Amino acid sequence: MNLLLTTKPRALLALAVASALLTGCANPHGLHPHNSLLDANSLQAKESLNGAHFSAANWPKTEWWQGFNDPQLNRLIADAMTSSPDLQVVNAQADKANAQVIAAEAERYPDVDLNAGITRSRVAKVDDPLLQGKSYSTLRTANIGMSYTFDLWGGKKDAAEAALGQARASELDRQASQLTLAVNVTRAWNNLNLAWSNAELAKQNADRSSGIAKIQQQYVSAGLTSDYQYKQALSQQKTAEATLTEAKQNVTDAGIQLSTLIGKGPDYWHQLKAAKMDVPIAATLPGNIPAELLGRRPDVVAARWRVEAASKQIDATKTEFYPNINLVAEAGTRSLLGDAFFGAPSQFFNVGPSLSLPIFDAGKRRADLAESDANYDLAVAQYNKLLIGSLGNISDTITQLQSIQDQLAQQQSANQLIHSAWDDLNREYTAGLRPYLDVLTIQNQLIESDQKLVALQAQQINLAVVLIEDLGGGFQNTGTSVKG
Repeated sequence: MNLLLTTKPRALLALAVASALLTGCANPHGLHPHNSLLDANSLQAKESLNGAHFSAANWPKTEWWQGFNDPQLNRLIADAMTSSPDLQVVNAQADKANAQVIAAEAERYPDVDLNAGITRSRVAKVDDPLLQGKSYSTLRTANIGMSYTFDLWGGKKDAAEAALGQARASELDRQASQLTLAVNVTRAWNNLNLAWSNAELAKQNADRSSGIAKIQQQYVSAGLTSDYQYKQALSQQKTAEATLTEAKQNVTDAGIQLSTLIGKGPDYWHQLKAAKMDVPIAATLPGNIPAELLGRRPDVVAARWRVEAASKQIDATKTEFYPNINLVAEAGTRSLLGDAFFGAPSQFFNVGPSLSLPIFDAGKRRADLAESDANYDLAVAQYNKLLIGSLGNISDTITQLQSIQDQLAQQQSANQLIHSAWDDLNREYTAGLRPYLDVLTIQNQLIESDQKLVALQAQQINLAVVLIEDLGGGFQNTGTSVKG
């Protein structure tokens, strides 16, 4: 309801008081959020992380991937940061959120418009008060107008702060996406190196199988063994060749996946060469993990900003229940052709303050507030879920890393033994001192041991990357702190 304010100030005050009383018909009574933020320090992980080494200086560095000492990886991540469509999407979303901040902030200020025009008219007889018609006129106009809605209850300020919180969250989403992209590129590069290693092992096995088949053929020709053993060796050779073909295809698949992830064509990976990456992090953790996650993981900080933005949106929505004052003003000049355009008779102005107050809206404002409360509860729940999940992921990853280190040490020892046994057996078999069945048994053990060793090494690198991501990948919140 809008009431034109043409009364004296005392009457205006009385009207404002009356309007405040009338707002009882549309009020926010009984509506409020239900969820509350978790205290990070209340999350215990000491038992799960028992045996892990803690270091206050062990947070990942900003360009953490350089710790792998692989120049090709550095170039891959640099290319991904400039070419990845996924990152371009997030960048556009952040730019959109920043534009919405400007729009929300602009709502707090008056709108001022300047208009000018000229209209040439011919009046019909039915529109002419003199019933003559056929008359011509030219109307010239110029005016400046202003409209302003007072922010009596701070709703516009709250809405602007809510938009700012969302924009900050979007900026952090940008950093979280950069971290995720760098992590995915590193893991994809690691998978390509694993595929190359498996292909090399498959080639070595195919070469061994071919050599054994040739020896069996010589034994058969010399009458030293039966024909079925040669056929068995030849079958092993064909199986090894099929495995090699599959391994080569796995290399191609991994290469194309890496190229696509970076945002390049499918041939991009052909310029790369197999590399041996160092493991850049030991099974250690920074101190005070739960609390420091609040400022060290971009996604956690972004989730906290969304909680703050949702809280401000609730405050902004509540002001819709209260009365407000709008002011509209206009001044200018209008004249017909022949009149003095800037003369006093052509000048005009009008000022129209008005009061708006909600009386009945069929529950729309209460529904809007209930939605804002629900959005806050959702933001809090997502934050709590993320915080709990982050700590759980760290605990799981660090225990897996510790286990992988033990498995690697054991597997490296086993691998050295099986390679030594193969060398001894191969010399005896070539000299005709050992049967083919012994060769087949040791060869299968050798293949399994080699494949397990390279798989464990690749898994160790992947887990190290996952732990870096869980710890925020070098991110540190240096902006305005979020309210608790």
